[in-house]
Amino acid sequence: MTAAPLTLGIDHVGLTVRNLNATRDFFVNALGWTQVGERPAYPAAFVSDGRVMLTLWEVKDLANRVEFDRKANVGLHHLALRVGSLEALDAIFAQVSAWPGVVVEFAPENLGEGPKRHTMVYEPGGIRLEFDFDPRIQPA
Repeated sequence: MTAAPLTLGIDHVGLTVRNLNATRDFFVNALGWTQVGERPAYPAAFVSDGRVMLTLWEVKDLANRVEFDRKANVGLHHLALRVGSLEALDAIFAQVSAWPGVVVEFAPENLGEGPKRHTMVYEPGGIRLEFDFDPRIQPA
């Protein structure tokens, strides 16, 4: 007999970024998320798309930061965000690829043989983001 999971999904994801304001503004203005809180003394901002919440912290020692290397570090490789259609994927790519400070890794393409499509970018605070659409997964 398999026991039921002891957890109920993701409450939030905490990310440390180079520039808190740039990352917060990217999520709020480029992606249409809502800032749901902040702790200026920390400094931290909390943003949400209504399904997931991100806690964003600004790195304290920018001069001595260590960038993530997926082949050498344990930690967040990327954050993947699902979108509801191919049109939405293309619209998000158009919006975020033109956003100041965004670095595009690749434009929307099939993942393997498809039908899933995805794109990867680095947002202005340095976090690698994937946006993906899989027609086999129906929105909740």
